[in-house]
Amino acid sequence: MQGPASSGWLLVALCAATGAYCLLRMRSGVEEQRRAAGGEALMGFGMAAMAVPAAVFTPPSWAWPAYAVVFGAAGLRALWAARSGRHHLHHLVGDAAMVYMALVMAGSPAHAPAHAHGPSGVPLLTGVLLLYFAGYVLLTGVRLLPMAVVAGGGAAVGTGPEAGGGAAVGWGDRPELARACRLSMGIAMLAMLLTM
Repeated sequence: MQGPASSGWLLVALCAATGAYCLLRMRSGVEEQRRAAGGEALMGFGMAAMAVPAAVFTPPSWAWPAYAVVFGAAGLRALWAARSGRHHLHHLVGDAAMVYMALVMAGSPAHAPAHAHGPSGVPLLTGVLLLYFAGYVLLTGVRLLPMAVVAGGGAAVGTGPEAGGGAAVGWGDRPELARACRLSMGIAMLAMLLTM
C-alpha cells in the first residue's frame, strides 16, 4: 500500500485486530456464524498484510498473484454460499476488491517514482468499489445505532437477551460486535481503495 507510513500502520493494526476478533468468533455454537467469521478473519488478516507500508516491507513479486488466487478462491466460496443467504454477496464483493487490488499491485512497477501518474482520474472499477463500500459503511453504521423505540410504540432498548430478557448470548455471538467488525473492515477497504 502506498501512502504515509503512520496511516499504513493504523490500517495494519485495525485489520489485524479485526481478523483476530473474527478468529475468536469462529468458536460460536452457530455454524453459519463460524463460516462467516472465518471468511472475515481471512479478509482482516489479508488486508492487514496488504496495508503494511511499502517503505517497510516490499512483498516479493509472487505475493500479489498469490493474494489474487487466495481471494479468488474465497470469492468462489462466497458465491457458492450466496445460495443460502444474500449477506454472502458482501463477502463476494470484498473478495473481488481484494483480487482487484492485488492485480493492480502486481501490475504496478515497484520502482516507479511517486510523482509518476497514469491516466488522470479514478478508474471505473475503483470508483464503483469506492461507492459500494461507502454505502456499506454508512448502512452498517446506521444499523449500529441503538433503536430507542420499536415501531408502534413498543418496548424500548434493553429488552432483548443481551439485556437479561432471555437466554444469555456469548460475546462472540453478539450481532452488534460482528457489525462493528464488518464496519471497521469496510472503512479499511475504503482507505485502501483511496490509495489505488
